[in-house]
Amino acid sequence: MKTIDVPYVSRLDNASVEAASDILEEEGNGGSLESVNWPDRFPYKPLTSFRIARSTTAIVIKYVVNGNVLCAVYSKDMDPVWKDSCVEFFCQRTDQHGYMNFEFNCIGACYAATHTTRKDAVSRTPDELKQILRYPSIGTKAFQELEGNFEWELTVAIPFNLLGIDGQQLPEKIRGNFYKCADDTAFQHYLSWNPILTPNPDFHRPEFFGELRFV
Repeated sequence: MKTIDVPYVSRLDNASVEAASDILEEEGNGGSLESVNWPDRFPYKPLTSFRIARSTTAIVIKYVVNGNVLCAVYSKDMDPVWKDSCVEFFCQRTDQHGYMNFEFNCIGACYAATHTTRKDAVSRTPDELKQILRYPSIGTKAFQELEGNFEWELTVAIPFNLLGIDGQQLPEKIRGNFYKCADDTAFQHYLSWNPILTPNPDFHRPEFFGELRFV
């Protein structure tokens, strides 16, 4: 099980999410999505990394992706963004029965819910979704699938209150995983930070989460 420290970076407290993208490059902790969990069927591995830190009110994550396909058919929150070029963050408090998912396509459209199981989910409300700040490097306009060589970035700030956490009294750690997928593209793939030991693609598996430690 992998672990990563999530440092407090004071510059994030008053920064826009666009400015946070540069701050994370300087002061965030980094990881990469190296696990190709089902290589026989889905061997494609776009280069995907992330950097993470926190302000007093939010977890801030920056994804960087290099790959051969780019797709953003969906532009509205709660659309099936996992079908596009997508990055995801799933997490779970140590006292939580269930988990939370935050999924983003490359133009920042978000699908988010709380789960007790994969099928038993409560979608985030429009007011909650508005609290999740996003900065996609390629803009927010939808487009059909493109093939070529592409690099894109997405920076997101997820408020602690959406995680059920008091930013002034943080727990020692939470559990979570980071993912990359693109279900409806020519280069379908399923990458993760922590490996997933299941016979079929399934990101909704908190038993394979790693640890995020607040420092």
